[in-house]
Amino acid sequence: MGIIPTAEGIRMAEERQLDLVEVAPQAAPPVCRILDYGKYRYQLQKKEKDARKKQKVQTLKEMKMRPKIDEHDYDFKVRAIKSFLEDGHRVKVSVFFRGREMSFLSKGEEVLARVIADCEGLGKSEGNPRMEGRYMRIMMTPLPPGQGKVAAKPEKIDAGKNAEKKNAGKKVEEKKKEEAAPSPDTAAE
Repeated sequence: MGIIPTAEGIRMAEERQLDLVEVAPQAAPPVCRILDYGKYRYQLQKKEKDARKKQKVQTLKEMKMRPKIDEHDYDFKVRAIKSFLEDGHRVKVSVFFRGREMSFLSKGEEVLARVIADCEGLGKSEGNPRMEGRYMRIMMTPLPPGQGKVAAKPEKIDAGKNAEKKNAGKKVEEKKKEEAAPSPDTAAE
């Protein structure tokens, strides 16, 4: 409608039984609209609610290890760390030192470096390992979607073995159909 005085804008809004709402107060001159304010607030609240619904909450998971961790235990815990990262969670990886293990901090650094290397396609480390009392810790954060691992390589399929499996499945199905269908002798009785 162009630039009009405030009093004129209020009068126009009252004629239409609507409200004069200041939309952009920082603009020179300020921008106002004539609309139903209750409906406008409702739509804003709905947009905010949808934005909160779509927002992904990152929780912090923690995985504790020891400097002399066994291979199986290590694999099991790294698999759990990978699943946490895939789900979009941050992971705090801790190595706990007891007694004389404090003199072999390099063992803990090796374990954490190995975790970082094994989780390379799914997450990255926030900085270097740091000591906090008897714990050496790193934070792993998930990579944004699209930056992760490239799709897995397709497995080689032996065409001969695959064809045999299909034929074997067809034969079993044919036998089941024959057993289920009544024979001509029993149908006549």
